[in-house]
Parts: sequence; structure tokens; C-alpha cells
Amino acid sequence: MGSNGAGTKILLLGKIDHAQKTWDALSDVGELVKTGASNRTEFLQECREGKYDGVVAIYRTFHSISITGLIDEELVNALPSSLKYMAHCGAGYDMIDVHACTARNPPIRVSNVPTAVDDATADVNIFLILGALRNFNGGMHSLREGKFIGQTPVGHDPRGKVLGILGMGGIGRNLKKKAEAFGMKVIYHNRRQLSEELSGGAQYVTFDELLATSDVLSLNLPLNKNTRHIISKAEFAKMKDGVVVVNTARGAVMDEAALVEALDSGKVFSAGLDVFEEEPKIHPGLMNNHNVILVPHMGTWTVETMTSMEVWAIDNIRQALETGKLKSPVPEQADM
Repeated sequence: MGSNGAGTKILLLGKIDHAQKTWDALSDVGELVKTGASNRTEFLQECREGKYDGVVAIYRTFHSISITGLIDEELVNALPSSLKYMAHCGAGYDMIDVHACTARNPPIRVSNVPTAVDDATADVNIFLILGALRNFNGGMHSLREGKFIGQTPVGHDPRGKVLGILGMGGIGRNLKKKAEAFGMKVIYHNRRQLSEELSGGAQYVTFDELLATSDVLSLNLPLNKNTRHIISKAEFAKMKDGVVVVNTARGAVMDEAALVEALDSGKVFSAGLDVFEEEPKIHPGLMNNHNVILVPHMGTWTVETMTSMEVWAIDNIRQALETGKLKSPVPEQADM
């Protein structure tokens, strides 16, 4: 073990599912420790009792929220003063209050997994777009009820339809290429217009234009205080009648109750959702609507993608402990 490993502890929150060998190999830069807590109260208690003193880096999984709850100001201030790095295994990090991490003395530097998720999430995006456009869920439901095609409304072809992408990050750009293979025309809105090279020729439009001209609207933006309920009642009113809405980002970027209303009125023809406002709880208005195709947050649910995400997050810790710099710090801390 190198001298930098002496006395350094690395805490695992959640479990390693696929990259166990890569995790075990971290023992050459620090002592690997796990939490015994099963809920937030227990975890906070262990922090305050000094159980994690000496922990310099934390690896957290998406599902470790069931142990810690949100990484909010209360939790950030209870974490050991030795802590310098937090590697999150996922692209979206809305469960972590980065501002509180930055404000702490010394600050906690946070990393995410920005690109390893792009392909698999965009694949689910395409599955939901096709499923919602063609109304496959209605047909599958009728079939299982013994009515074969039953009263399933006739669907639509993707060819020639305008796909509006809200949030043209890695997943949005990956989706653009895949959607074009199905003959869709792609427009997008982003905080900033992308270079021609990055956008791949997709047309940049204003937010209102995106709402008014999309046949299919795909939500691919991070959840933060500015994007919570960015799609709500007023936005649905600006959309085309019979629009299709797809969300693989985070449930709360859309007002679910407003979506249910728009589905019930027929304003929205159908929806495809991989994420929900109060996961794992699903709005009954979505569960009971056979025009809606629902997937239980399976955007990155593949062996290959989950393995590369875990390896990436573990690499963040290794690089931080060996060089003092995370491989992929979150954008808010890029200049730190």
C-alpha cells in the first residue's frame, strides 16, 4: 500500500453490483469501509458518534438514498471533517445539495458519471417514443385481458414527426441520432445553443417554439430548482393537440398531476415514462391509463452500462486520492 493509503478510509454507501474487483482494488489507496446503518436516523447517529472519522472519500449509489435520505445541508454538516470527495454513481445528482457541499469547510468535492449512461438511457427513450406513438401498451393490455387488440386506439408512425428535445446534453444528443434513424426531424431547446458540431445539425428553437411545434416532446434535462415542474399546466396548453410526451430524466421536471389532466382531456395522446415524481410511488392516474407506457426507472438497467458506471465512479475516487482531482467533477464545481 502506498503511503497515501495510510489512515485513509473510503466509505461505501449502497452496494457494488458488477465491478467488485475494481472496488476491491481500491484497497491499495485506502481502507474500504461499509455503513451498518439502514436508515437516515441511524446513519446520522453513526456520523455524530465518530464512526466515520478518517473517511476521506464516499462512493454512493443511486439506491443508497434509502440509507441516508437526501444529502442535504443537515447531512453534509454531520459528515466527518476528514471527508473531501463524494463519488456518485449516476448522471443525475439531484439528491445531493452541491451548494452545501461547496460551502462546507473544507468543501466536499462531488463527481457524477456523465457519459456512461448516454447510450442505454437513449435506447429506453427510443423504446418509450415508439411504444407511446404506436400505443403498444394499450395493445399489450388488451391482449392480456383476452381481447386481442380490443378498443386500442390506432397509433402513429415516427417518420416525419417532429421530436423536440428539452435538454441537449449527452443523452439528448445520443437520442437525436437514434431518432433520425426512424425518420424523425429533431429540434431542441437548451439553456445555451450548442455549436453546429455538437448539435449535429438539430435546429435550436425557443422554449415556447419547442412546445408549440413538437409532435413528440422528450425531457432530457437535469432536475434542479430551475427545472422542477418546467412542464406543467401552462406548458401543456401551449402544445399541439395529441402530443406525445416522454420522460427519462427525473420525474419532478414534469408536474405529474398536470400530465394526468392533459392525458384525460386528450391534449396528450400518450406518454412514455421511466421516471416518476415520488418514486417508487406512481400516480394512480398514470397507472390506470392504458395509453401510458411505464417503465420502473430502467434507463441504465443493463449489465454493461451498470458495470461501466461503477468503474467510472470508482475511478473518480482513485484519481482523487492519487492526484487530488476528480475525473468528472459536477459542473457546479468544475472551477474548484
